Amino acid sequence: MSYVAVVPAAGAGRRMGTDIPKQYLQIHGKAVIDWTLQTLLSHPDIESLVVALSADDEYWPDTLSASDSRVRTVTGGEERCHSVLNALEALAPAAGENDWVLVHDAARPCVRLEDVSRLIRRASAGVGGVLGVPVHDTMKRTDAQGRIVETVERKQLWHAFTPQMFPLGLLRHSLRAALAAGVEVTDEASAMEWAGHSPLMVEGAATNIKITRPADLSLAEFYLSL
Repeated sequence: MSYVAVVPAAGAGRRMGTDIPKQYLQIHGKAVIDWTLQTLLSHPDIESLVVALSADDEYWPDTLSASDSRVRTVTGGEERCHSVLNALEALAPAAGENDWVLVHDAARPCVRLEDVSRLIRRASAGVGGVLGVPVHDTMKRTDAQGRIVETVERKQLWHAFTPQMFPLGLLRHSLRAALAAGVEVTDEASAMEWAGHSPLMVEGAATNIKITRPADLSLAEFYLSL
């Protein structure tokens, strides 16, 4: 069985309020994206990796990963789903339809190898799956003005993380169809769900945070120092 990672990294990360995209911010002297890619590539089952970059990305050539022969790049799209689909299209000519693709956020540098192994082991028995953690907090739904309108039952609710792992052919078909139908695809699992599939939720570590706001960078720095 062949496994390849896809990392969409074409976003600007405006909520960070920094001059450069969040994936190029530094943690312990190394870019966030380098932490992410080097962790994925250190997994024994992941043979190669495709990164989807913005067409005007000027920071990638200065990363440690840019010279890694196992890493190739493609031009990303307007949204995450377009970037992932571009990467899948680039993989398709040489890869098999049943090869597994692990899509992972560039700004999740704290993913643990043991969680990736658990995802591969459990999700490959079916149609694929997603790393995440169960919701433990009380969940509230609000109106447009921020007023609480209801308390949402948290039982069987999960925070969805990445990697999200699916067969290349099935994911590519599902993304294509969802986009053609004008469906809002927020992650790979949502495209698979829309196509009628039921991915598996696989519990991982809560430390697998996504760097979105300034405080997240400090937290990731702490986790990566452990």
